[in-house]
Amino acid sequence: MSVIESIHEDHGATFGERGGRTIVEHFGRPERTHRAVRNGVGLLEIVYGVVVVEGDDRLEYVDNVVSNRVPSEDGRGCYALVLEPQGAVEVELYVYNAGERLLLFVPPEKAEPLAEEWSEKVFIQDVDIRVATDEYGIFGIHGPQATEKIASVLNGAASPDQRLSFVRGSMGDSGVTVARTDALTGEESYEVICAAADADAVYDVLLNQGLNAAPFGYRVFESLTLEAGSPRFESELAGTVPNVLGLRNALDFEKGCYVGQEVVSRVENQGRPSRRLTGLTLSSGVDDGEPRVPDPGAAVFDGDASVGEVTRAGKSPLLEETIALALVDYDLESGDLTVRVGGEEVPASRTELPFYEGSDRSARLPDYE
Repeated sequence: MSVIESIHEDHGATFGERGGRTIVEHFGRPERTHRAVRNGVGLLEIVYGVVVVEGDDRLEYVDNVVSNRVPSEDGRGCYALVLEPQGAVEVELYVYNAGERLLLFVPPEKAEPLAEEWSEKVFIQDVDIRVATDEYGIFGIHGPQATEKIASVLNGAASPDQRLSFVRGSMGDSGVTVARTDALTGEESYEVICAAADADAVYDVLLNQGLNAAPFGYRVFESLTLEAGSPRFESELAGTVPNVLGLRNALDFEKGCYVGQEVVSRVENQGRPSRRLTGLTLSSGVDDGEPRVPDPGAAVFDGDASVGEVTRAGKSPLLEETIALALVDYDLESGDLTVRVGGEEVPASRTELPFYEGSDRSARLPDYE
């Protein structure tokens, strides 16, 4: 559940669920809020599952399991994946080195199974793994004025300037950790981490002190990340080989063996995967005044040939067009396609990602070089 649900209720939130956790869908008028984030700065309570790994062998243990190199320096982090033997993504993780412990931020529904599975595989190593989701409040700050916002309320440290690095300081009377993110919304962005007991006070500081921030929910977060061309775990990553998504920021091709590495390396050595992630702009028309948006899995056609499927789509509040991410045949050359929407073939054109250039570029933008 949200750690500040009553505060969200006071602000008129509409709630939903992600991975078994209560989340804010929106606070009303999500398209207007979307524009407010793009033009200034917004505040989101983020839903992660949190796993803590401690013990003398914590670095070696986690590094042997995940697809990227775990940093050995306090204050640094990485984005990584746990893969299935066939190379498909099973879990995504942000791994932060917090001195005597590693903090792992994972999709909320993955924390318990991941901790249980890893704990069962610990034998003679000095490693302790536990779920700590309920111990933390985590808030995202996104927008072209995000750095200014953090600087206006963070005491005892300067805003971190390197992606996936963090500093420790305070906001009001509460201790916080502030991490620079990988810009999934296509904007400057940070995550503020605090003890769950301090979450109310920290949220109040972020909302009301220093530079004003617009509160937003996951409906706006989804539209922001779609415009930014960021593949998400639920819609694109889960069950997909990372090379197909061009997700090179999650892979270290020089490190030792981990589950699924053989498949990833084989695809890399072949020079290209069978499919790739692309952007589509649709001429979808409207039904009852609303744009017709293809469902996930909607077929993409080049003439009469099926060449892929949509993974995620929506109306872009900034571009005022229907846009979509789609997995298509890697060697597809045509830019004029159609997408099946409500039983009809709707014209679509391939669009270079990101759809919208914000104040920063998402680290997940597909890279096939």
